[in-house]
Amino acid sequence: MAEIRVAETLANNRSRVGGLLRDWRQRRRLSQLDLALRADTSTRHVSYVETGRSKPSRAMVLRLCEAMDVPLRERNTLLLAADYAPAYRESSLDDAGLASVRSALDTMLAAHEPYPAVVVDRLWNVVAGNTALGWMMDGIPEHLLLPRPNVYRLVLHPEGLSARLANLTQVRALFLQRLAEQASASGDPQLRALYDEVCDYPRLPDPPDGPDDDTAQPSPFEVPLRIRTPLGELRMFSTMATFGAPADVTLSELAIELFYPLDEFTAGALRGLAAATTVTSR
Repeated sequence: MAEIRVAETLANNRSRVGGLLRDWRQRRRLSQLDLALRADTSTRHVSYVETGRSKPSRAMVLRLCEAMDVPLRERNTLLLAADYAPAYRESSLDDAGLASVRSALDTMLAAHEPYPAVVVDRLWNVVAGNTALGWMMDGIPEHLLLPRPNVYRLVLHPEGLSARLANLTQVRALFLQRLAEQASASGDPQLRALYDEVCDYPRLPDPPDGPDDDTAQPSPFEVPLRIRTPLGELRMFSTMATFGAPADVTLSELAIELFYPLDEFTAGALRGLAAATTVTSR
């Protein structure tokens, strides 16, 4: 009886990992032939693995994951489903082994002053930000800041930054498209839940001058961030940076978003805000 139970467990594991691999292949819109060519294996072997007729080796699971660009967190899930130990550790940013990473993040954030910069995790929760980020969150209610701010809630919630956006319709469409694509590509149910949540937020009316009134100040970016402030309208664009070739789940899921002024007025206003903040803090 014990031998039968062991055999059944092995068969269930083969079926489970095969189903997960098939889901990822379909999510990436690859045929079995496409995946076999990418992973340097045969179509028959891919088929046998997906149907549970063959158990993939640890190396094969990792090759298939690499071929499909599966996130490190999910690679560990697939390895566990195949009854193997995870290949990638998941550290806390507070771990001593990540001291150099924390130092690098602090350096990037500080060096980007007086322009806003933020570090986010895979769910777009704010991990860290520089001083300049503070003015963007000024006036946002506490319930959107605790226990941890989330970029999508901060920007799209009616009580958040959306009330100050001059091109809310454009920004909302761009953010929702980006989040939908990320949720689909990653298969992360928490990202899908976040997408459903922000989609259900009440829609604010467009500002009086309309959502697309960029004719006075042409922009090389399709959707710049246009924020109304007491100083005037500040216009910015952003870039995203990630760590190269991470071997840690936490590092693989971190991203740094750096905001830059789109015109000299915005650059001057941000420098002025930084100077005022420095004087106030003394």
